[in-house]
Amino acid sequence: MKLPIDTFKTIIANTPLISMDLVVYNLAGQVLLGERLNRPAQGSWFVPGGRILKDEHFDQAFKRLTQDELGVECTLQQADFLGPFEHHYPDNFTGTDFSTHYVVLGYKLLLDLSLSELPCAQHGSYQWFDPQAALASDKVHLHTKWYLE
Repeated sequence: MKLPIDTFKTIIANTPLISMDLVVYNLAGQVLLGERLNRPAQGSWFVPGGRILKDEHFDQAFKRLTQDELGVECTLQQADFLGPFEHHYPDNFTGTDFSTHYVVLGYKLLLDLSLSELPCAQHGSYQWFDPQAALASDKVHLHTKWYLE
């Protein structure tokens, strides 16, 4: 369910959001990262993912997010649970007037995806990274590095 912007802003300003991050590896052992178009983490290389919607079960959210973010519907049974993570950002999707707090459920997937076929709503471009190169890069967001350590 998409909320009116003012309602969504009030929620973000006052509560944590619950989301899922998709840590996708290919058969060569590289991890998929996208360059974020939107706040928070705008301009950083980040794993795909997104919010769990109200009244949406985990399995439904996972199917929706993999379809929306990767162009392929996957099930939770195809993924390995990496655990819960906390992400804190000084900004929000509209600016810098309040922070964003996520409680993130991390999931690892093994998929060989074509970069040219990935949706570009949240990420302007995608790249397969060697995990060690991603950990060494200043352009890869700290929260993404946590998944690779």
